[in-house]
Amino acid sequence: MSFSTAEVQQLALQYFQIQGSVRTLSGEVDLNYLIETGVGQRYCFKIAHPQTSIAELDFQNAMMEHLQAANLGLEIPVPVVGVGNKKILTHRLLNGELRYLRALTWVEGRVFAEANPHTPELLERVGALCGKLSAALADFDHPAAHRWIKWDPSEALWTKEHLHAIDDPEKNKLATWALDLFQKKALPRFPQLRKSVNYNDANDYNILLSFDPLHPEVPGVIDFGDAVYSHTINELAIAIAYAAMDKPDPLAVIGQMTRGYHQQFPLQELETEVLFPLIVARLLISVLCSAQNRVANPENVYLQISDRPAWDLLEKLQRIAPNLAHSTVREACGWSPHPQAEMFVNWAKTNLHQFAPLVEIDLQGPDCIWLDCSVGSADLGNYADIVDAQRLHQRIVETMEAAQAKVGIGRYNEARPFYTTNAFAVEGNHGPEWRSIHIGLDIFMPEGTPVFAPLDGVVHSFQDNAADRDYGPTIILQHSVSPELTFYTLYGHLSRTSLEGLYVGKPIAKGERLCWMGPMPENGNWSPHLHFQVMLDILDLAGDFPGVAFPDKRAVWTGICPDPWYLIAGQASPCSPAIAVAQILTERRKLLSPNLSISYTQPLYMQRGVGAYLYDHTGRRYLDTVNNVAHVGHEHPRVVRAGQRQMAVLNTNTRYVHHQITQFAEALLATAPASLEVAFFVNSGSEANELALRLAKTYTNQQDIIALQVGYHGNTNACVEISSYKFDGPGGKGASPRVHVVPLPDTYRGLYRGSTPDSAQQYAQPVNEILERLHIQGRRPAAFMAETIVSCGGQIPLPPGYLQQVYASVRTAGGLCIADEVQTGCGRPGKYFWAFEEQGVVPDIVTIGKPIGNGHPLGAVLCTRAVADAFANGMEYFNTFGGNPVSCAIGMEVLKVIREEGLQENALTVGNYLKLGLGELAQRFPQIGDVRGSGLFLGIELVHDPIAKLPAASIADYLANRMRTLGILMSTDGPDHNVLKIKPPMVFGKTQADFLLRMLERLLKEDGCKP
Repeated sequence: MSFSTAEVQQLALQYFQIQGSVRTLSGEVDLNYLIETGVGQRYCFKIAHPQTSIAELDFQNAMMEHLQAANLGLEIPVPVVGVGNKKILTHRLLNGELRYLRALTWVEGRVFAEANPHTPELLERVGALCGKLSAALADFDHPAAHRWIKWDPSEALWTKEHLHAIDDPEKNKLATWALDLFQKKALPRFPQLRKSVNYNDANDYNILLSFDPLHPEVPGVIDFGDAVYSHTINELAIAIAYAAMDKPDPLAVIGQMTRGYHQQFPLQELETEVLFPLIVARLLISVLCSAQNRVANPENVYLQISDRPAWDLLEKLQRIAPNLAHSTVREACGWSPHPQAEMFVNWAKTNLHQFAPLVEIDLQGPDCIWLDCSVGSADLGNYADIVDAQRLHQRIVETMEAAQAKVGIGRYNEARPFYTTNAFAVEGNHGPEWRSIHIGLDIFMPEGTPVFAPLDGVVHSFQDNAADRDYGPTIILQHSVSPELTFYTLYGHLSRTSLEGLYVGKPIAKGERLCWMGPMPENGNWSPHLHFQVMLDILDLAGDFPGVAFPDKRAVWTGICPDPWYLIAGQASPCSPAIAVAQILTERRKLLSPNLSISYTQPLYMQRGVGAYLYDHTGRRYLDTVNNVAHVGHEHPRVVRAGQRQMAVLNTNTRYVHHQITQFAEALLATAPASLEVAFFVNSGSEANELALRLAKTYTNQQDIIALQVGYHGNTNACVEISSYKFDGPGGKGASPRVHVVPLPDTYRGLYRGSTPDSAQQYAQPVNEILERLHIQGRRPAAFMAETIVSCGGQIPLPPGYLQQVYASVRTAGGLCIADEVQTGCGRPGKYFWAFEEQGVVPDIVTIGKPIGNGHPLGAVLCTRAVADAFANGMEYFNTFGGNPVSCAIGMEVLKVIREEGLQENALTVGNYLKLGLGELAQRFPQIGDVRGSGLFLGIELVHDPIAKLPAASIADYLANRMRTLGILMSTDGPDHNVLKIKPPMVFGKTQADFLLRMLERLLKEDGCKP
């Protein structure tokens, strides 16, 4: 039966003296209403189901009051006293039916389901909330709590007689699996488990959050209708069952929420074993109830709200080995992930003398070396060498030969770069993930090398995985060394002949020849070696057992798969020499200047670059949208090879004649207008701009420079002196008397808004005014200097015709025009090789920096013959490293790559594609105020109000840091720090653009991006 809002108003006033507006709330059993009084007080008014007993309602009231009084920081609704000093009032309907009424205080907050995103920190806080509930209820009881309800995971056995309600055969099979898991893994443990009164309904619509969009707290819960006396661990199981829905990686959710719960209410060993099957049991109950409700109440949408995500989650959980979930829970509690890990280590140390050698050469002897196969390994070389099996093999062979070693040993627990391409990407809760942590040992020796069993065992399984790059042919042995300890050893990358004559259960004696190292490509197409791994649990994975793990699950997998070196040397193997991020940060603070900034709130330790990507020390791949210095792609193989080849022959200065400098100068000048005839070579963009200023001042014999507001030109004294971004920013002292700043020609939020035919003239007029003042003072300008697209100003394109007017005025006044193309040159604008070409002008001097060297310290200045001749006034210009053979060889190769790989055309095509996609997002998300730029030099301006154009630095900062968690590197710029800049390596393609757009759309829906 339903009640009108007028009837509810009358009941609330009659029984609780509460008067106000009424809004209906959802609910499964009770009828729930929000009443808001005229003075801003809010209450939840509840009309109980006719079949609800007064004892149940008294139980709920007592429980809420107990939780509120527990002083654990919980915010819980409590009953309001009504007429007759009662908290539960009785109302008789016209048909004679009795209904119980209650009013509860209103707890401010938003429900967990409305929070976006569900970060690991938030999930841990939800787990902590459940831990607080268990702690607070540990000493609470009530007679009505001892009841049977269908939502209690411990009572999931009732579903057995009703599975026929699930008519889909595949879903019925999944439900049958869930029930079987409950019966086998949970039910037998019940007599030993703790029991208490449980809240029992921490679903995503009952958990309350604070309104802080960035760091929400989890103060409490609502709706106590499902509270029951049951096994305490169900509190956590139920919360996880709901929170893990619609997450690609439910195992991560289990770990995060368990960690929070355990900190508030420590789990017991048996509880960690049954948590996973109880999560599954709650989901089973949910989907079965949905199936029943579809028939009984097809019109009640609320009853079906969790049906699809519950089925999806059950499918994901079915693919997770229960013992792996158990290890995840143990690790989250701060325990060893596997309960027998310590037993294995102690056993191995004690029995070392009984082990047979794995190969004929002593692995601890002088003929062996430890190889560096880590993400940042210089031994592995360029990424092109890593992804090519033959080149990788050659690298390993050369490293071993250089050390005169017969055996190369690849480390255990080492982050590696081998599986970090798109082919191996897996969608995680926070973007793509890759398995990169090696959880075995590699023994590199020639193909056909025999391998011997280190101890007695039986064949557990074997597979011919020759097409599988994980292992190739594989054998797993089982070793039952004591009644308490059984473990397994895995032998991968074998020859096919190794599998001949094997059968499951075949005894293998210690020291018996077990297999042979396989040849390429039979062994999975790796450099010949043995992958040797120890497993304390086979996890029902057999031959598909992974040899590498995801970084965020490193502790779990190394707990299940202990160091195999214990079976060789009776001790842990030498760790990878990688230095921890915290240690590096400590050393930076100690040894480096504090104004050397670090990107992101969580700093990144980068160890490898490839094309448009950077890789951190864990092997996590990041799409790079900001490092334009790696112009043709990080560590482009051709550029690397050009530098290596020349470095191996000669590197000297320009006082000796060498052909590289003239060839490079000719090739670079060929990209510029014909009037730019002379090149100077330096080591950076800062040096290039410093030299450009010297050239202009020498040519004009003047000192005054006109520059743009928020412009940035480098870190030398002269460059900082003309960079408004620096001298008008923190620590700056304003412009010097010889530097004249003109307004930033920003037609979106600048002095003159809206791109009109008059914009160029409006923004050029301040230049004319400065020139007039200089003329009155009897001075002339030395130069006007500007970036053609202003980077630190917020990726601001100059209004069409602006430079034409400014250049004409400056030249008429006797000054030179300098185009700073450090960030925008070399094809980045797409349509043109140099950004100034878009303006239809030819500068007197053009500068370019490290992009021309693809990150190698190289810069150049191009100028007219007249400027160069004036500079040759008798004072020698010499730069020790500028124009050296190695730098010139690298610069020459960069120009070739730009041309031969069509990177300027790529910048145009992909830039337009990306700009169009960003424009479509701007139509749907008002936070995007403006999208601008050319080619692969774009800016996204974020605003709180698209009409007033109020800058949204907080949104820009949120996006940059959240993008990092999703695997995309972005950065902010602009005078108000509200512009996301996009200036990636020029190999950035449509695939990368689609990924960027998809992730940006995802984040713009999150709480931290609300305007």
